Amino acid sequence: MAVLNAKGSLIAGILAGIGASVCCVGPLLLLALGIGGAWIGNLAALEPYRPIFVGLTLVFLGLAYRRLYLLPQTCAPGTPCADSRTNSRQRLIFWLVAVSLLALLAVPWFAPLFY
Repeated sequence: MAVLNAKGSLIAGILAGIGASVCCVGPLLLLALGIGGAWIGNLAALEPYRPIFVGLTLVFLGLAYRRLYLLPQTCAPGTPCADSRTNSRQRLIFWLVAVSLLALLAVPWFAPLFY
């Protein structure tokens, strides 16, 4: 099995983070937008799967971190990865995504403070 590259790990982490927060952030966001209904309660049915999604999110973020910081990059001169600005941008995007995902994962602990 091939190891995911940093971009693939981030995308997988984003999807897993969305899956982990759909049970809690989804209803809160929909209610804040004025959308209501009994069907919103069905989103809470995903709550038992939340630990799995949280674990996947952390694994994929860890893989992206490993790829960006721990593994040495070997690039041929003249390729985009040889440019230091590309590496800096990838790291910036990683930290923006990581902070956003961790904030989404923390919503269930902070949501009771708002209602």
